[in-house]
Amino acid sequence: MRSGSRLDSAAGDAMPEHDKLLKIIAIHSEVAQLGLDLGGVMALAVRRTLELVDAEGAVIELAEGEDLVYRAVSGAMEAQLGARVKRNMSLSGTCLTEARSLVCEDTETDPRVDLAACRRVGVRSMVVIPLIHAGETVGVLKAGSARPGVFNVQGAETLELLSKVVGAAMYWATRYGKDDLFHRATHDHLTGLANRSLFMDRLRHAVVQTGRLAPAVAVLTVDMDGLKQINDQHGHAAGDAALVAFGELLCGVARETDTVARIGGDEFAVILSPFPMAAGLPLAIERYQAQLDGTLDFRGTKLPLRGSIGGAVCPHDSPDLGRLIELADQRMYEAKRHRKSATEAAALA
Repeated sequence: MRSGSRLDSAAGDAMPEHDKLLKIIAIHSEVAQLGLDLGGVMALAVRRTLELVDAEGAVIELAEGEDLVYRAVSGAMEAQLGARVKRNMSLSGTCLTEARSLVCEDTETDPRVDLAACRRVGVRSMVVIPLIHAGETVGVLKAGSARPGVFNVQGAETLELLSKVVGAAMYWATRYGKDDLFHRATHDHLTGLANRSLFMDRLRHAVVQTGRLAPAVAVLTVDMDGLKQINDQHGHAAGDAALVAFGELLCGVARETDTVARIGGDEFAVILSPFPMAAGLPLAIERYQAQLDGTLDFRGTKLPLRGSIGGAVCPHDSPDLGRLIELADQRMYEAKRHRKSATEAAALA
């Protein structure tokens, strides 16, 4: 197959290997267990993509206006969650327009790709598969490699089977229309808060906007304390109720311009934008921390609602998005250790 090749029906004689078909069947079962959690389905799909084809990274990009946004990522592309590319300047955009699978054998010689973006993420070859929802192509599933010439027709057809699983999940999760598709793709299915994808998208945008004349932005990472104990002692229904209530406590403090997100099992985060100055960070953390010291009455049982918070400010602490989150996480774990030590000391007193 020549560089920059396109898949066509005449090339579709090769069938996926038997073990790959078995994996696709297993993925169907995993998707069924996730139910209406579209974000979870997409995250599962990009993880399983790495097992189905010889790729170092995978991503699901959804079309939003003139952009394609990285809404689920795995492997070498994990740092790109929330990133945006222009539809009319990328192979993904061509796949979206033509509604057909495309293979790029070498990004350095393929005029259809966004070469700067490919170099930024270290991709030399890729395969892009359309995601079709309710008869409309709404995004793409993309696998990439740092090596040229990795992908072929058989690998593309394997991913086409996976894309059908994702497309079916999109349909059942969003039966009430396209708008619901984007809401479910960007929000946590349990709490209704922004998910990790939307959090990274908004934080990336806010960080880019900061500068000499633009306002600063702060990020808080918040770890809910004691979720495992609640699940172990009272069941997962109690844990789910505690997570929802915890998110509501955070929203009770946030301003309209802030973003509150659930970015993991017991992990939450807040984007404070605009943010006046680095000196205001301790006050902001204190304000949120004061709210996270309560209980939830769940079926006659008092469940503790507590959390540990760390924060960082851009550009004061760092202008780099990754470093900003890393600093906030480090400070959150320091706060958690301090709170645990203080609790243990009080118990011994």
